[in-house]
Amino acid sequence: MAQAKEADRVRVDFTGKLADGTVIDSTYPDHEGGACSDDDCCGEHGPLELVIGEGELYAPLEAALVGMQVGEKKTLVIAPEDAFGEYDVENVFSIKRSELPDDITPEVGLTLEVTGEDDDLYMVTMIEVTDEEVSLDTNHPLAGKELTYEFELVEIL
Repeated sequence: MAQAKEADRVRVDFTGKLADGTVIDSTYPDHEGGACSDDDCCGEHGPLELVIGEGELYAPLEAALVGMQVGEKKTLVIAPEDAFGEYDVENVFSIKRSELPDDITPEVGLTLEVTGEDDDLYMVTMIEVTDEEVSLDTNHPLAGKELTYEFELVEIL
C-alpha cells in the first residue's frame, strides 16, 4: 500500500484540541465537543488538501504524515514553539483609557485591530481595564499552549 512522502498532495481530516479538551479546529462538521457553526471554532468542513512540506499545517504534523498510509490515524502533541509560540510578557502593554476612540467601550476580552508604529496591523486583546488604563496583549490567544491533533490520512492524490 502506498505511503505518503514529502511533496505529495494529500487530504487529511483532523481535530485540534487544547489540553482541557476544548476543540480549536476540526475538519469534521460534528466533532466531539459539539457541532461547528459559521461562528464556531471551525472553518470549512471536509478533509484539508495540502502538499506535505509546504508549511500549510504545523511542521511536526506535516512531518508525521510522511510514511502514513491512507486510513491510518495518529495523535500528535504540538509544542507551543511549533504552533503559536511561547507567551511573551513583553507583548503586553498599557495605554491610558483616554487614548481609546470614543466609540470603543473597553472590556476584558475585547479584541481590536490596531496599527503599530511600523504601520503594520496587529490584533490586541484587552486583558485588564481600570478607570485610568487598559492593558493590551498582542500575543496570539493560543500562544504558550500545547495543541493535540488527532488526524487521519484520507487520500494521497
